Amino acid sequence: MKAKKILAFALVAVLALGTLGLAGCGSEEEPAEETPAEEEAGDELSGSVTVEGSDTMVNLGQALAEAFMDANMGVDVSVAGGGSGVGIASLINNTVDFANASRAMKDEEVVEAEANDVEPVEYTVAYDGIAVVVNPSLEVEDLTFEQLGAIYRGEITNWSEVGGPDLDIVLLSRDTSSGTYAFFLEFVVQADDDEAVYAAAARLLPSTQAIIDETIANDAAIGYVGLGYLVPEVKVLKIDGVEGSVESVKDGSYSVARPLFMYSNGEPADAGKAYIDWILGADGQAVVAELGFVPVD
Repeated sequence: MKAKKILAFALVAVLALGTLGLAGCGSEEEPAEETPAEEEAGDELSGSVTVEGSDTMVNLGQALAEAFMDANMGVDVSVAGGGSGVGIASLINNTVDFANASRAMKDEEVVEAEANDVEPVEYTVAYDGIAVVVNPSLEVEDLTFEQLGAIYRGEITNWSEVGGPDLDIVLLSRDTSSGTYAFFLEFVVQADDDEAVYAAAARLLPSTQAIIDETIANDAAIGYVGLGYLVPEVKVLKIDGVEGSVESVKDGSYSVARPLFMYSNGEPADAGKAYIDWILGADGQAVVAELGFVPVD
């Protein structure tokens, strides 16, 4: 009985080997069709995207990049700050795919770009209100738009002049590379005089976070920051009776507001096009809202 079983197993093995041999001697096999999963993998978006510029937008930019990369594993998006001027300069030099800017490009920057065979294309990706912040201990709740400009021009120098305590005002501003600095200069400081400048006493700080930190530490300080950087440890002043918020920017009742831009060199392609399209779509604008900015309508 045991011998019969061994003979049967041997016969099966020989037949199997014969079948393999016949298969090897036959005509070439047709290539196997790709499975749906393999086809999808072959169409996966890939590449890299570089973004540089506005410090106001750097947290937003990083959040957008992370969410996009989660949905597109084959793409690497890197985001750096440094200020709107830095990002625009990199775009002019054609060393980045996108420049983040919290102000529009200046005419002279566009001319310089075109002279370098760079064609700036502008995208409005979000809106931002500029909140005016002070230390919570300061007994001031409201300023007029005119008072705010006068404070930053150095025409009002003590809080007692606007209904507050007898304290010399400590002026905090972003530095000159910042798009927020440029916007605040043109919109607030130069509201009635195109030649006006910031007060000489204004302290120019290298980042929005530095303004927040100094406002928390100094009970006489006043600063301005994007809505996305507000924290409970500072007090937001009303301007003409309206507090800066996402809601007041949306309904147009808050005056100190602006668009936020991304610039590319010509119409982007491949991963760059997919990225900007995604930012302007529902998923990207959901991230904009989550970070405390106002989505593009």
